[in-house]
Amino acid sequence: MKIETFYDNQTATFTHIVIDEATKHCAIIDSVLDYDQFAGKSSTDSADRVIEYVKQNDLTCEWILETHVHADHITAAHYLQENLGGKIAMGSSIVKVLNLWVPMFNNEEDTPLTGEQYDQLFNEGDTFKIGNLDVSVWHTPGHTPACATYLIGDAIFVGDTMFAPHLGTARCDFPGGSAEQLYNTIQRFYTLPDSTRVFLGHDYPKEGDDPLHMITIGQAKKENIQIKPETPLSDYVAMREARDATLAVPKLLFPSLQANMRNGQFGKPSENGKQYIKIPVNLM
Repeated sequence: MKIETFYDNQTATFTHIVIDEATKHCAIIDSVLDYDQFAGKSSTDSADRVIEYVKQNDLTCEWILETHVHADHITAAHYLQENLGGKIAMGSSIVKVLNLWVPMFNNEEDTPLTGEQYDQLFNEGDTFKIGNLDVSVWHTPGHTPACATYLIGDAIFVGDTMFAPHLGTARCDFPGGSAEQLYNTIQRFYTLPDSTRVFLGHDYPKEGDDPLHMITIGQAKKENIQIKPETPLSDYVAMREARDATLAVPKLLFPSLQANMRNGQFGKPSENGKQYIKIPVNLM
């Protein structure tokens, strides 16, 4: 197994390409579609770098995997599928997110509540293959109700659930989030061998530092500033909820949610042929 990682500076997001070197099949995890919220303009520079790598290395894209519906960047899943093929997939609890958020945006006309916009929805414990690589799916709620984690050999891809040790864990204050559930998710991660590589969804390095895209379970257990194996549930929940109360709404929240519930598409054009992002007033 080979893992190639790309970093998007604008959204501090990692995109991971998991490659089975025997078959040259690959999966792309948590891609990025560039979006300028002030101009209302999307571009594909980040996704095109991924496409270029896949094509230059003669890889076959088998899967385009999402760990959750992101609130801080727009996925390039649909664009990647158009250019590389592959099945778009995420955890089956996405249906909970769709039924929570789609009515808030009044977007039922072009955003199915059933999850049928995805090629595959994985249940807890499902397995599948990337070439000859075996993948296990864990449902890992807390940050959102629909977060899924992919365990592949000695590597686990955790999305936004866990950050670098000096940052801790994801926020849990979005609708459907739960600090208690995230505590249980992280403690489940800690049952893995200490040598397990943890591929992160984000990092926010200080100026001059390189972003940290991978840690180990052992490192997290010893160094995570918010949760260790011995951390009491009540302590973590109190800390996480106090911290979340100070956080601002992500700047790309509304564009990201609406587009990501459609695999990175901006929805059905209006009668004038243009597409629009809805900004609900006083929702958050």
